[in-house]
Amino acid sequence: MTVATANPPQHNSLLGTLGRDGLIQIILIANTFIMLAPIVIMVFSAFKTNPEIFQSPFSIPDFTHVDNFVRIWTETNFLRYLINSFVVTGGAMALVLTLGTMAAYAIARYEFFGASFILLFFLAGLTLPLKLAIIPLFMLMRDLGLLNNQFSLIFVYTAMGLPTTVFIMTGFIRSLPNELEDAARMDGASEARIMWAIMLPLVRPAMVIAGIQNVVPIWNDFFFPLVFIQNDNLKTLPQGLTTFMGEYSTDYGVLYSGLTLSALPIIIIYILLSRQFIAGMTAGAIK
Repeated sequence: MTVATANPPQHNSLLGTLGRDGLIQIILIANTFIMLAPIVIMVFSAFKTNPEIFQSPFSIPDFTHVDNFVRIWTETNFLRYLINSFVVTGGAMALVLTLGTMAAYAIARYEFFGASFILLFFLAGLTLPLKLAIIPLFMLMRDLGLLNNQFSLIFVYTAMGLPTTVFIMTGFIRSLPNELEDAARMDGASEARIMWAIMLPLVRPAMVIAGIQNVVPIWNDFFFPLVFIQNDNLKTLPQGLTTFMGEYSTDYGVLYSGLTLSALPIIIIYILLSRQFIAGMTAGAIK
């Protein structure tokens, strides 16, 4: 006489999978709320007065109340700080992506003595924070006459971003087939043309990943501008926004409006490049 199994193994496996997936979804949704809550509060506070911020910090504001944004544009040096951040971040990112892509291409495609050592040298930069060398860096910038100069920030940020860029770009370039370059060489293309005309369009997703990985810490950095820049007209946004905080009182509405405007460019950049970013993240899995 055969006895039927009450809970078949396949049924138990299906329930276990659904339970695990449901738990993962709950964790991801909770993490989303935790990550977005400070941003939402910041944006809401930008449309409130100081009493409203302290009395009802989580309430929905009157979005027609834009006095804080008008004041930050007309009564503060915010526009100058914003331009300085664009200059420093743009200059640093141009150097990081150009030099990092060139170095990664050489390491990934050419066999020469010391290639592995050079790659390890760049990877070592991922483990050593540049802030540890702040005293030698300050002395170096002083001797070069670059204190109170935006070039000091651009050079430091370039050195800080190269290890990550070389690491990402080297792995991506190595995953591309060599036949593309061999065919271009047979057609008479130079090495420089092969890199810029053939390889560069293919590694664009990896460049977007490297760019986003570096642009956020550069844009938000407060430490190096505090050390190298003292002139108010040369300050970047993170350092410049601290001038809105008074010794005895702070207009938090104006401060939050400045924080909202300073976060807006990075959000727009991410939205515009999101498709390239996702393509780069999934490229390894597709290959």
